[in-house]
Amino acid sequence: MRLSICLLAYLAQSSQGFTFHQPSTTSISTFSSSSSSALNAINVNPLVQGVKVSATVQIFSNVKQMQAEGIEVTSLCVGEPDFPPPQAVLDAATRAITNCETRYTAVTGTAELRNAIADDLRERKGGLTYDPNTEIVVGNGAKQCVFQGVLATCGVGDTAIIPAPYWPSYPEMVALTGADYVVLETKKEDGFLITPEALRACLEQAEADGKTVKMMFLCNPSNPTGGVHSEARLRELAEVLLDYPDVAIMADEIYERLVYADSKEDEHVSFATISPEMYERTMTVNGFSKSYAMTGLRLGYLAAPQPLAKACTTIQSQLTSCAGSISQAAGVAALKDVDESEMEANVQIMREKRDFVIAELKKMKNVNLDVPPTGAFYVLPDVSAYYEGDDTQLCLDLLEKKRLALVPGTSFGAPGTVRISYATSLEELGIAMNKLREFLEESE
Repeated sequence: MRLSICLLAYLAQSSQGFTFHQPSTTSISTFSSSSSSALNAINVNPLVQGVKVSATVQIFSNVKQMQAEGIEVTSLCVGEPDFPPPQAVLDAATRAITNCETRYTAVTGTAELRNAIADDLRERKGGLTYDPNTEIVVGNGAKQCVFQGVLATCGVGDTAIIPAPYWPSYPEMVALTGADYVVLETKKEDGFLITPEALRACLEQAEADGKTVKMMFLCNPSNPTGGVHSEARLRELAEVLLDYPDVAIMADEIYERLVYADSKEDEHVSFATISPEMYERTMTVNGFSKSYAMTGLRLGYLAAPQPLAKACTTIQSQLTSCAGSISQAAGVAALKDVDESEMEANVQIMREKRDFVIAELKKMKNVNLDVPPTGAFYVLPDVSAYYEGDDTQLCLDLLEKKRLALVPGTSFGAPGTVRISYATSLEELGIAMNKLREFLEESE
């Protein structure tokens, strides 16, 4: 039973909340006629030095390595559906390969895919309308689209508002632009949702501190909490933002098809539809990884008014050019050929898994989940009664003793919690919940 030394070294940085610090210099071997091997120290860009490796990605990579070494690990650390992509998507990708659709496309994506995206947004998201020729940019995954939106908006001297708990990539994306950020704290008793009072207080404080706020992140549904902001709440936030007209909104809606609505009021609403003023300031990001299980195909998009979309296009043209042509063909099929009943069936399966995990957590002593999640495929229970609130050490010992991999909430700006992804089989979830319950009982 050999635990990965690499993973232990990474997790041991508990005081940093699962962060990985880049070295100040990188050594590169050089060769010349006068010396067969000379070692030169090349300074790394200071912006990169300060960027942390994604905790989720690092943990998942090391878990995979442990499994490759024959160590049996139960992992609930990554946000990836366990079901395959729809057959229509697989068939479209196969046809594209067979038909040699392997050439570059336009930087912003194929016209067919951009038109399909525009149609989908208009039909499903309350008439949300974008010009497919000038206001939609297809990228290599939603993550690239988010970063390009941040880079197009923020720079040195600017500030972004990041509500906590947050996706760990948000702060690092801001750091890569040379901008700064402030954390907008939310409360577990509010389901970790943003309140208009907290948003106004955060903006007023930033203004008092002389900060120039250029962007606010809005991950809805939320990773890592699974919380969903209702239309009524979004309207309240929009009222606050009307007083701050220079703040752009990064609306990360990658989980919008995974919402467990019991009534129309619970359904997801795109922030850009709230008002004309919000539409003009919102960059809507979505993709195909979560709802269509196309994680490895790396396909996402950003939809925004023309000036913002043009800026993102310029950035992408110098970074990656177009997204993969095969992935784009699969994306068209996802939007046009997958029956809605198949999508609804997947949502019901996820709901069943969510309900199972919540029921199991309720049986565990001193594990609290004040507001059950209504979207995505995560829960973020409070386990601060254990390990004196040290969620990092808890996860380290949980992995070592029970071979169960979870991500500590510190990584998401929520110390004292752990993130559980239930995007796996019910059988695997049952094993995981048993391991967690046993571990916590032994830790009392």
